Amino acid sequence: MIKRYKAEEIVNHLKHFPIVTILGPRQCGKTTLAKQLISKKDKLIYYFDLESPADKSKFIDPEYFLSNLEAKTIIIDEVQRLPELFELLRSLVDKNRKKGRFLLLGSANPNLIKGVSETLAGRIAYVDVSPFNLTEIYKKPSDVQKHWFRGGFPDAWLSKTEASCSEWMNQFFRTFIERDLNTLFGVSFSNDLMFKLWKMLAHFNGSIWNAESFGKGLDISRNTVNRYIDYLEGAFMVRSLPAYSNNAKKRLVKSPKIYIRDSGLLHYLSDIYSVKELLFNPNVGNAWEGYVIEQICQLLPYHIKPYYYRTHDGSEMDLVLVKGIKVLACIEIKNSNNPVLSRGFYESVDDLKCLNIFVITPHQEVSYKSNKTTVVCGLHGFLTTYLVKLIKTK
Repeated sequence: MIKRYKAEEIVNHLKHFPIVTILGPRQCGKTTLAKQLISKKDKLIYYFDLESPADKSKFIDPEYFLSNLEAKTIIIDEVQRLPELFELLRSLVDKNRKKGRFLLLGSANPNLIKGVSETLAGRIAYVDVSPFNLTEIYKKPSDVQKHWFRGGFPDAWLSKTEASCSEWMNQFFRTFIERDLNTLFGVSFSNDLMFKLWKMLAHFNGSIWNAESFGKGLDISRNTVNRYIDYLEGAFMVRSLPAYSNNAKKRLVKSPKIYIRDSGLLHYLSDIYSVKELLFNPNVGNAWEGYVIEQICQLLPYHIKPYYYRTHDGSEMDLVLVKGIKVLACIEIKNSNNPVLSRGFYESVDDLKCLNIFVITPHQEVSYKSNKTTVVCGLHGFLTTYLVKLIKTK
């Protein structure tokens, strides 16, 4: 059994809030995690999956049903299928604020679901759960490359062969654009249009977002394409990385960068079906950058925000970690074990006045300093050593 790094946080929230909601993309292991956590406790629990017609039929009169259910914890899966529940739960927990009463699982950001208007502030804790992070599955150095190629979805990671991994990804993606995306948000999307959008996102993965350009390529308005990106971000499938702009003396790029969050899905959309094909692909550098950024962002606490930094005169930093107004770390991502750092890198370091500087490479198992302030290291070493120290920085 793979131990999930969010497990302790969820258990802690169940002790302090009447409602805990686990959010994450489809097929990332939310249900398995919830059942494992609750089953460890000596409690009477009920589990309902709102995608099951039999379970959903029990919620014809949800207030009567839930009010009369003798249970310590009620798990409701795919809760976005019944948005009116959020309003009802507010009333139920105000009558009985027992901790850990409801554990909700959702595959969409509640703010994007039609019909969700009631605030549950003070009554609910949200926990974002991603597909497997590198720190959860790492056993040996070669796991980095395997995880980068396959991504973190449990069924993809656990596939016996690269071919079966790609076949699972094909079925997952088809189901997602043909059925899941429509049901998550109650919006009818054109399958062909959404497929073209995904292919464009894969081709421009990690590029600065230009809605006008995407709109022209898809023959839709920039407002429509921005709305589609909001939905994909709300389904935890893409990440919008904002630009850091706390520098009034520089002309800065301010549009976000857009990344497909799961590297396995990115490679499938890029027609890359083996590690060998990945390593010789002309976009391998962008693929590595997106993978590293996602693995880091998954582990960041709420008070540390990720950005990228770029000026109009060419200074650039791939990832900037910020706590309040303080720049904690500058991170450059290179697909080379002998990285060459550009003038723009050093200008960014000077602009950001940062003392914690890292260069992350694919296979660097032993970290070293290239100068007094710059550490060159591998991804796993950064996640388990340097990032842990940065998170604890006061």
